[in-house]
Amino acid sequence: MTFVEIDRVKKSYGSLEIIHGVDVRIDNGEFVVLVGPSGCGKSTLLRMTAGLENISGGEIRIGRKVVNDLPPKDRDIAMVFQNYALYPHMTVAQNMGFSLKLRKTPPAKIDAKVREAADILGLRPLLDRYPRQLSGGQRQRVAMGRAIVRNPQVFLFDEPLSNLDAKLRVQMRAEIKALHQRLHTTTIYVTHDQIEAMTMADKIVVMLDGRVEQMGAPLEVYDRPASQFVAGFIGSPAMNFLSGQIETSSGTSIVTKDGTRIPISGFSRISEGQEVTLGIRPEHLEVVPPGTAGAFSSEILVVEPTGSETMISANVAGAQMGAVLRSRRHFAAGDRIGLRPEPGRLHLFDPATERGLRIE
Repeated sequence: MTFVEIDRVKKSYGSLEIIHGVDVRIDNGEFVVLVGPSGCGKSTLLRMTAGLENISGGEIRIGRKVVNDLPPKDRDIAMVFQNYALYPHMTVAQNMGFSLKLRKTPPAKIDAKVREAADILGLRPLLDRYPRQLSGGQRQRVAMGRAIVRNPQVFLFDEPLSNLDAKLRVQMRAEIKALHQRLHTTTIYVTHDQIEAMTMADKIVVMLDGRVEQMGAPLEVYDRPASQFVAGFIGSPAMNFLSGQIETSSGTSIVTKDGTRIPISGFSRISEGQEVTLGIRPEHLEVVPPGTAGAFSSEILVVEPTGSETMISANVAGAQMGAVLRSRRHFAAGDRIGLRPEPGRLHLFDPATERGLRIE
């Protein structure tokens, strides 16, 4: 195991700079997820760490060694790709042991390492099969097994689950997390799926336009988003946003454009008449009778029962607001309800900078 330091790293194509001085540290044995929308630079950053892309500025260190100019084979890393990258003419065992064969490792040692990895991943019965005889999940396990046999200092995963169906993605998420808990290998994992990031990571790095928007433990990022982008990207369904003004005449409140007055507390550096953006997560709204104080007057647009929850979309002063109810509720489109935010669960953002306003 070792640590990885990405220090002021930049990437340019000609005059176009796409990674803008990124700083990230991945500690020994840590599972770090780089997450963000397509084009944010997360895969480029991973490929630079692997040595598959040149660095335009800054340093990448694996352990205490600067690896900017080292070829991939000398970085002691193993990468798992989105498309598996298996050799179709080789068996599972041959695919898993191929990198060791290139290093001229003795056949007996290759066989032992392949069988050990196969036992970890449940692949022992499949060692004589070819990739065409495997399911998508099995192929991904083989790709992981090929990485494990090398016993690298660092695992790199580049959106490895994006080609799998929803049920298999859930299963493979659990398997990758269990694998990390068993091996404790330093891991950098790239995904655009914030559910993968939340459920798998020790630390999340949220990226946007080649910059780090926020970095921290999953629940820290969820509970205290640094910006409106992070608040809207992390969490499913997404956070609701409403414009409003601060009023302090009779206790501190935010007054939204439809005249609803929502009491708030604990925020620093807010003042009378200040324009703010109010953020409310769908699961932090409760249904109350229309006209209840501190609740939005709403008309239901769509009801989506999922069994364990009821998801509703409602019209609030011309804007659409989502709510997640933890119990089975019977509503219909057109019903009038009140939606009241839970006290202490509100988020405020500066409309000009979109940065979060601090809680004292």
